[in-house]
Amino acid sequence: MSESRTDSPVPVPVPPPPSKTSLKPSLAVSLLSILAPILAVAILYRQEPLDPAPLPVHELSGSVAAPRENGRMLRGAEKVGAGQMAGPEDVAYDSASEVIYVGCADGWVKRVKVGHSGSDSTVEDWVNTGGRPLGLALGRDGEVIVCDPNKGLLNVSKHGTVELLTDEAEGLKFKLTDAAAVARDGTIYFTDASYKYTLKEVNWDFLEGRPHGRFLSYDPATKETKVLARDLYFPNGVALSPDQSFVIFCETVMRWCKRYYINGERTGHIDTFIDRLPGYPDNIRYDGEGHYWIALYTGNSMFNELLLKYPFIRKGAAILERFNRRPAMEKNGGVFQVDLEGKPVAHYYDPQLSFISSGNKIGEYLYCGSLHYPYILRLKLD
Repeated sequence: MSESRTDSPVPVPVPPPPSKTSLKPSLAVSLLSILAPILAVAILYRQEPLDPAPLPVHELSGSVAAPRENGRMLRGAEKVGAGQMAGPEDVAYDSASEVIYVGCADGWVKRVKVGHSGSDSTVEDWVNTGGRPLGLALGRDGEVIVCDPNKGLLNVSKHGTVELLTDEAEGLKFKLTDAAAVARDGTIYFTDASYKYTLKEVNWDFLEGRPHGRFLSYDPATKETKVLARDLYFPNGVALSPDQSFVIFCETVMRWCKRYYINGERTGHIDTFIDRLPGYPDNIRYDGEGHYWIALYTGNSMFNELLLKYPFIRKGAAILERFNRRPAMEKNGGVFQVDLEGKPVAHYYDPQLSFISSGNKIGEYLYCGSLHYPYILRLKLD
């Protein structure tokens, strides 16, 4: 009978505890991985040349609401002239010819004829300004007034001849001629959104937070350009009142529209038409039916409010902008409808929309222009 034998387990060697010397390299690497990004950000922050200024944020709190809202306007919208226009920024309508004029990123002012559906539209290359046409206004004799940030305030005759009207005021060149409206007496009211930054540099104007904009007039008879208001925060869209007693201009950064009186006892006076808009206004259009339509290129958000409130956040955003790392925060763009007194009527927007730059009610449809989309957006109104 053989004896059974049980093998004893082989002891596993236990590594010695790490010494203080072996701990030092790993601790140093960990600290370096934490401190290096902080140090890099600190260096970038100190070297960033932009010096953002405080904004009057006490006037920016909250947003007004409209009694009617359509927060999914894309669901019922159609595309007009899809692929035939690059960033049709403004939408101007000539009711006599039933033609829509748009200014595009490739320099073309195009004429659009719309049929029963968006797909029935025809798009004609009419005049190329050699720049980038933004705001458009119809003149008294068939001409189109074009705001071209690269050129200035232009007159395009009905035969397609382009004439420079003005590109400076008080010895200061325009950098961003933006929007215009023509009064019955022929006076052209328009905005120079910034005398410091060009259209391609527009984000820097917002981030700096200083008032570089002006609201002006041009008299075709005397060829005189006057500055009516200065130190404005990116003045944008312009619209005349039906009785020609005042002109409305929008200040994008401040989320408000101001009223400048051109007739009567209050001539030269400025007051607020509407403020605390739920987004950042671009162009404004009067529809001839008692309502103004204010394009909102993006909706307001908590991030935007913090950005405007704290200059140091804007400086951080400037660093991201310089390295093309700024996240896309624009959404809920659309159009805000108000009455003749500036009281909210309706709000049309969509989370998927951004950079909506104009809204024009033509018949039973709302036509929207944009800085980036290759088409006009059309929505049938209720």
